[in-house]
Parts: sequence; structure tokens; C-alpha cells
Amino acid sequence: MSSPNVENVVIIGTGCAGLTAAIYTARAGLNPLVLEGPLPGGQLTTTSEVENFPGFPHGVDGFQLTQNMREQATRFGTRFEQVLVDRVDFSAMPRRLFCGDRVIEAKTVIVATGASPRMTGIPGEKELYGGKGVTTCATCDGAFYRKMEVAVLGGGDSAAEEALFLTRFASKVYLVHRRDALRASRIMADRATSHEKIQMVWDTVPVEVLGVPEGAVKGLRVRNVKTNAESVLPVRGIFVAIGHVPNTGPFAPPLEVDAGGYFKPQPGSQVRTNVPGVYVAGDCSDHVYRQAITAAGMGCASAIEAERWLAEHGG
Repeated sequence: MSSPNVENVVIIGTGCAGLTAAIYTARAGLNPLVLEGPLPGGQLTTTSEVENFPGFPHGVDGFQLTQNMREQATRFGTRFEQVLVDRVDFSAMPRRLFCGDRVIEAKTVIVATGASPRMTGIPGEKELYGGKGVTTCATCDGAFYRKMEVAVLGGGDSAAEEALFLTRFASKVYLVHRRDALRASRIMADRATSHEKIQMVWDTVPVEVLGVPEGAVKGLRVRNVKTNAESVLPVRGIFVAIGHVPNTGPFAPPLEVDAGGYFKPQPGSQVRTNVPGVYVAGDCSDHVYRQAITAAGMGCASAIEAERWLAEHGG
């Protein structure tokens, strides 16, 4: 019998990864405790409509999707608490999570803290983010900009990929970069710069997102860094592709991370970490796909791994 003071499984994060892990561990009778951060539901809650999550032929509101998952997890006995994890001690069993003055002990831990898109911080960006024209995911939102002009901000592989993907829908894609050459790999840079729908805007930085009173992007003010001349790009959508910041700080160390700060899964597993019984899921360890459905899949895998670990170790 487990001590009433030690949790079987603690899940940190309530995006698609964390909520899926909660559904699976709750259905397995593990009575999971989910710790919510400052943005319950994760980045998906800022997306007005999700069209590529299976099972919703007419799309679903991002907030509603995560709310549905939360209700499903609650139905099976998941408990939620809105606390922040400041640091952890995974050196002994049970694993310890420090949340302010409180210490939570757990036999297994699933870290699904996601990643935060790196933003430019220019005026208008925050106000028009999430369903109003400023976004960070072409795969998620590109189809909403059919036959419209859009801008992509960035110069790496992600920016080039976003721009190329958007050519399927947009009438023109401005790729705005502060230098006179892309940082992307040679093949990606060649594809982007040679595409007939992509117009390169070299040596240029964004200055202000312009919007209309009802809350929609109508343009992007930019400045040439060599001449200081300003101009306005007549775009309806702005895709910020200057990288992501994984929310891994309180856990690394002891959990291993790669050069980009993302959790590094153990060889042969997508979700196991270097600490037995501690698993990761979603955008905090996935810097390749970053989709709601892949995060949910990792949440499922981490839950099954945690259930098996508990069974093998007398949980």
C-alpha cells in the first residue's frame, strides 16, 4: 500500500502531453496529481481554431480542446493543483518537487512543461497574437491565410520551412531577416530564396505590428538596418519563427538536456530520461514536430512507461 503522502505519479504541465498522460494514468487507477503552471492548457489555448487534430472534421477551438481533455482526465480521478515547481531533487526515492514552501513526493514524475515561442517584443505583437494574425506555427494556422500576403520573421531553418509551407496557401510570403543571408542550411536557404512566392526582405527588422480596431493584423512596419528607412508590408498574417525556449529550467540538472535546452531522451525511447521513473513528453523535449497530436502521443507513451515502472517496482 502506497503511503498517503507519496504520490504514485505527478504530472507537470497541462498541455496536450500532460493531459493525455493524466487520462491514461487516471484510467490505470494511479490517482495522478497534475501541477498546472501559469498557462493552464499550454500554447494551444491561444489558438482560436485547430483544424488538424484528428476527430474534429470541422475544427475545434484550442481552448475547448484542452478543456475537453481536462474534463476527461477529471472524470477518471485526476487531481489538479495550480503551483509552480521551483526545483527538484531526483537523487533518491521518492522523487521530491519543491513548490515554494511545499514539498511534493512522488514515485514517478512526468514532465510536460512545453516550450515558449521566442517573440520579438515589438508593439502590437502581443495584442494581436493568437487568432488575430500573429502566430508562431505555420502548420497550425497557415490554411487560414489562403490567397493572402503574409510575413515570416527569422532566418534559420525553422523560418525557411515556415515560409515554404506557407506558399501552399498565401499569395505572397515576405521572409524578413536582419542580415543579408539566411542562417538556414544551404538546401533550405536555396529553396526559400528561389521560390517564386517568397520575397526576401534582407537587412530588415520588424518595428511594429499594425492592426485594425476589431483586432486583426493589417500590416507590418519594418526598418532597414543599413539605411534606417521604414516601410510597411501589407500582410494579414505574421509568423514569428525566431526559435523556441523549452521550459526545462527547474529540472536541468538533474535531467539531461541537449545544446538547445530540450530534454534529452535516452537511446531507444522517446520519453525516458536519465533518471529512472522520470519521463518527459511534448514540446519540452520535441523540437522537431511541436504539434498537439505528437505531444498527445508522447503523453500516452510516458503514462504507459510510468505505469509499467510502478508495476515493476511495487508501486
